[in-house]
Amino acid sequence: MGRTVGGGVVNRAEALALMHEHTQSPSLRQHMLAVEAAMRAYAAKFGEDPEGWGVVGLLHDFDYERYPNAAHSPTEDHPSWGVRLLRERGLPEPQCRAILGHASYTGVPRDTPMAKSLFAVDELCGFLVACALVRPSRSFSDLEVSSVKKKLKDKAFARGVNRDEVRQGAEELGVPLEEHVTFVIQALRPVEAVLGLGGAGAPAG
Repeated sequence: MGRTVGGGVVNRAEALALMHEHTQSPSLRQHMLAVEAAMRAYAAKFGEDPEGWGVVGLLHDFDYERYPNAAHSPTEDHPSWGVRLLRERGLPEPQCRAILGHASYTGVPRDTPMAKSLFAVDELCGFLVACALVRPSRSFSDLEVSSVKKKLKDKAFARGVNRDEVRQGAEELGVPLEEHVTFVIQALRPVEAVLGLGGAGAPAG
């Protein structure tokens, strides 16, 4: 997975360059970097390839800024537009299908651990970043699962995050929500400086 085949987007450096080319928003870049970290952690847990899973996390929303798809078209705009480009660049089909599957409206089944993990961490990473940002420390280091669960019940907090998908993601992955939240918090702690948290500035990725 770490090699480049025929100029394809296969390694992290190429994925990061493509993400930067298509996404200017610091918060959206931050989101993709967070999802990358969570995907790498789950890959290691499942004995899979962290590089390949990380690339999926890094690229799952790279076309969202330009082609947001408010109409939820299953074949046009995000994520279908991006996946067409990724296929042209040589991204392997399991990774392409995982990216398509994170948007339920594409109709692509989440039938691999990679696809299930991406769906499970996507909304949760956004929520955990929001939780960290309102802490005095602006950090994951002192973010507790109990605090996250309390905020999940507060519909006014981070209202853009789909709570149903957070819960559904853990269910599809086959892990209790509390365990899932704990795992992802632990995955994000080592990269919080890259995400611009913990007293750091803007996202470094």
